[in-house]
Amino acid sequence: MAPTFSTSDSLYEFVVKEGNGVKGLVDSGLSEVPERYVQPEEKRINKLRTRKHNIPPIDLSKLKGPDHKKVVDEIVRAAETIGFFQVVNHGVPLELLESLKDSSHRFFNLSPKEKSLFCPGVSPSTKVKYATSFAPEKETTLEWRDSISLGYTTDQDALQYWPNQCKEAALDYLKSASKLVRDILEVLIESLEVKVEESIVDIHSGMKVVKMNYYPSCPNPDLTLGVGPHSDVGAITVLLQDDIGGLYVKLDEDNNNNNNNNNNNQKEWLEIPPIPGALVINIGDTIEILSNGKYKSAEHAVRTSSKSRVSVALFNFPKPTLKIGPLEELVKKDGVARYRRVLFQDYMNNFFTNTHHGKESSLDFAKST
Repeated sequence: MAPTFSTSDSLYEFVVKEGNGVKGLVDSGLSEVPERYVQPEEKRINKLRTRKHNIPPIDLSKLKGPDHKKVVDEIVRAAETIGFFQVVNHGVPLELLESLKDSSHRFFNLSPKEKSLFCPGVSPSTKVKYATSFAPEKETTLEWRDSISLGYTTDQDALQYWPNQCKEAALDYLKSASKLVRDILEVLIESLEVKVEESIVDIHSGMKVVKMNYYPSCPNPDLTLGVGPHSDVGAITVLLQDDIGGLYVKLDEDNNNNNNNNNNNQKEWLEIPPIPGALVINIGDTIEILSNGKYKSAEHAVRTSSKSRVSVALFNFPKPTLKIGPLEELVKKDGVARYRRVLFQDYMNNFFTNTHHGKESSLDFAKST
């Protein structure tokens, strides 16, 4: 019999404090979406008002060969417009991607008691965090998602502190995908046609986190969101989707010719459908700021499904002590600095201490006044 919650606080206690997560709700026999998870109508993704991203994936293996310029142009065009693209022949073994999805399911299928060992405050490492929603202590409406974040310091720490169910696959993914992150960042920075230090890629993507997301089956996906609208704060994100999908990108006015309404909630959502063997590449705020706005970090969100699903992201951040800002030579060429220089720790604090409220809620923090 499904548990009943007399108050919103009692549901919060069960889901968040006791570590049951959304999966615990669903496993208990939940037949309808609790009020605390029902998104305001203006925040929901109406599938009837979306369209699918139909641009073919980019073949990264062709970066080395006669089609180099064509592939570079494809990467740059995507980064300048929606900030998302998919890649194939990326160098990450397909069997590793399957193993990664399997290991994600293994972890989230643990009992609530076993998963709660990785909750903040009791986790064996501050770099390992099992959580639900995004900022449940601040959110009026909760997100339909459980997750575990695996911050990387050394191989030894990863193998010691990351959960046994997923540590080896997650570490292999981090190492393998980091190579394509470097290749893509080098393409983007070289295409800016300004002189930069050789270490610029490492400086802006040296801190790495693997995040495994679990979206339990939802009784009414139209009412909920797995992840609310936001842009990623780092340099670049590599995302593995399973075959169910649910990732959507919000088009801005420049890319939405069918929409003349400037209301942010009426902008068109573009579905990023899963492609077998492909990885999704997401440009983050750090690269938009570094490029003085030439490249775009896209606002994106996740719609839930009647089927449970997983995704695995590799986030690549600057170190917290780095001051991020537009490249000086670009500012001279553009005649304006669209963003100010900010300490990345401050930028992260602004993002992680607030709820998901769209791209501008984080990027505005660095905009020049």
